Amino acid sequence: MTKDLTSITELNRTEMHDLLDRSRSLRSEIRARRRLSLAEGRMAALIFEKPSLRTRVTFEVAMRQLGGSALYLGPGDIGLGVRESVPDVARNLSRWVDCIVARVFEHAKVTQLAANATVPVINALSDFEHPCQILADLLTILDIRGQLDGAVMAWVGDGNNVCNSLMLACGITGINLRVATPKGFEPPRLVSEQALKLARDSGAQLLLT
Repeated sequence: MTKDLTSITELNRTEMHDLLDRSRSLRSEIRARRRLSLAEGRMAALIFEKPSLRTRVTFEVAMRQLGGSALYLGPGDIGLGVRESVPDVARNLSRWVDCIVARVFEHAKVTQLAANATVPVINALSDFEHPCQILADLLTILDIRGQLDGAVMAWVGDGNNVCNSLMLACGITGINLRVATPKGFEPPRLVSEQALKLARDSGAQLLLT
């Protein structure tokens, strides 16, 4: 497993299944009100160029439930790429925190953070991918079906960042996916080609219409 999660493709099939299984196990511990210390003494910096109710709350709550803490940095706190360069932010935060969670507009900022940080960088949303959302979706499917193998999913809408990560994740895990997008709103060709290759390798079916 790589240091960062800037793209869902940084996880292979085994790592994705292991991560989902670990998530289910930790959730059971939390629901049983057991005290966890996996992140004890650890601090996550949450860089949010775009405000979000669910993303902010879930990351902050998760760090607390694992025994750590989180520091929220909103749009006016950093001026990412404007007042403070992305490499400088990455290098400075690496000295003070144990993990950087970034919810940004341009995907390039996530990859720049990862390239310059010495701590893990997690993509909490960019204009190109939304890997954490897809991991949560796969966890829901696993809860309902008991397994991912043989699942068939449909995406109806524009080929956006969530669609990109979903296509790639389904290709990695072997989930069959049907994608229907309006003309002119198709997923990027590069993503479609990569997802189709991953699907061929895993034995999944990916249909784009």
